[in-house]
Amino acid sequence: MKDAFRKWVEERLAKVLVKNPERSGRFVSASSSTVERLAVPAEDARESYDAKLGFPGEYPFTRGVQPSMYRGRLWTMRQYAGFGTAGDTNRRYKYLLEAGQSGLSVAFDLPTQVGLDSDHELSAGEVGKVGVSIDSLADMEILFDGIPLDKVSTSMTINSSASVLLAMYIAAARKQGVAPSALTGTIQNDILKEYVARGTYIFPPEPSMRITTDIFAYCARHVPQWNTISISGYHIREAGSTAAQEVGFTLADGIAYVEAARKTGLDVDKVGQRLSFFFNAHNDLLEEVAKYRAARRLWARIMKERFGAKDPRAQMMRFHTQTAGCTLTAQQPDNNVVRVTLQALAAVLGGTQSLHTNSRDEALALPTEASVRIALRTQQILAHETGVANTIDPLAGSFFIEQLTDRIEEQAGAFIRKVDELGGMVKAIEAGYPQKEIQDSAYRYQQEIEDGTRVIVGVNKFTIDEPPPSDILRVDEEVERHQVEQLRALRTRRDGVRVDKALAAVRKAAQGTDNLMPPSIEAVEAYASLGEICGVMRQVFGEHRERVVV
Repeated sequence: MKDAFRKWVEERLAKVLVKNPERSGRFVSASSSTVERLAVPAEDARESYDAKLGFPGEYPFTRGVQPSMYRGRLWTMRQYAGFGTAGDTNRRYKYLLEAGQSGLSVAFDLPTQVGLDSDHELSAGEVGKVGVSIDSLADMEILFDGIPLDKVSTSMTINSSASVLLAMYIAAARKQGVAPSALTGTIQNDILKEYVARGTYIFPPEPSMRITTDIFAYCARHVPQWNTISISGYHIREAGSTAAQEVGFTLADGIAYVEAARKTGLDVDKVGQRLSFFFNAHNDLLEEVAKYRAARRLWARIMKERFGAKDPRAQMMRFHTQTAGCTLTAQQPDNNVVRVTLQALAAVLGGTQSLHTNSRDEALALPTEASVRIALRTQQILAHETGVANTIDPLAGSFFIEQLTDRIEEQAGAFIRKVDELGGMVKAIEAGYPQKEIQDSAYRYQQEIEDGTRVIVGVNKFTIDEPPPSDILRVDEEVERHQVEQLRALRTRRDGVRVDKALAAVRKAAQGTDNLMPPSIEAVEAYASLGEICGVMRQVFGEHRERVVV
């Protein structure tokens, strides 16, 4: 094959290039990797098929985690949504469910993400702005009013305050008469990537990891159908990483969580079955397809060879995908419909289990109902009109896809080995290694946009004069006043003695080794607020301070 390829280059291609040179500029992926002119079969292609590819639903799961993939069941169409009050978001959820969405995904506002009540001084101006405001179980009850929690799968994007929000969800389900064992869904609960890429942390890494494993242990016994973590590469990519960095650092986080769970005595085969992942769908369609395939194969090998997982369900990587918010432009926002469509196509061709499609106006504000409907319809058209769901792993066998898959797996593996050399992901974060790698990648990418070597349509090329946007969603400032009033009213009517007793139980568990979930559930059922519960843990665990990496 090598000899035949060389002969083709020298005798055939070279003559054509003399008359018709290739386009000027570089041929690179979204991750700035060189794109080869032509991919050819590997020398050992036939021999390596079983080791590298296999069949769908079988180790190493390169070709998908389900034997029939979308021929059996389409991916879950899970639009991420939340804004304003719980009542505002409840109405949006019902609208989406009526429009054909098949799963809920909760976006929380910034105060909720960092464990602050709406009336905290640091919450001013942020209540309900980037997600729904949840102060207490009373808000959670309103959020899911009229939505039977035993009939819908819910994903909650929450990390540092994840244990408290999960406690509220369990308590809200009980109020509906739904047992915890009947609940299905996912909580993000991925605190390590917060230190690396996102920043909504509260506590230092060690107690944060303890909270994470407490959730693992509690759900294994009481909420067995719940995915206890969604290990997120999405935010790593949004921060500016390459595709290989996204895979490498995400899987390094996954390794840290499995190791932490194993140290607490949890069974790797059981923990592995409740792990899920969350990836970005960026602009480079073929690179993204290869990324998902490489991630599945690499994780299967990690679970089998590193951790000794024997159950295939513990070896398989199940993941949610969201199209890339960082690629959306405020200029010519209708172009974002095209970007999102191609990114969603990459996720589907790559075998995602669920998908969120961003809306065209999200570079400007939270999406309007009309924009959300177009985003959801994009998924529905992919599912029902394009035919891409009719066959399994449709791009397998493409020499270029297989080459890219191998390359990304190799590069991601190198990042994991470096993290191991530094003593694991917690130590690597403390040393600033992943942060520095991502920062450098983001800087290179932005330089390419600034100097014009990377074209962004409507931004640095093909620009037009356009009026400022008018039809965008604006969260009324009245939302904050309403939320604060409701919280203060709750404090006056609840049983203060019961609240104090429940918070004391949370403090005792935090100071000792007892699982934090049972006292947290008791506290939310007493209508202790999110800020009060997290405040107790702040007093015990302290707060994390970011290390500046230069």
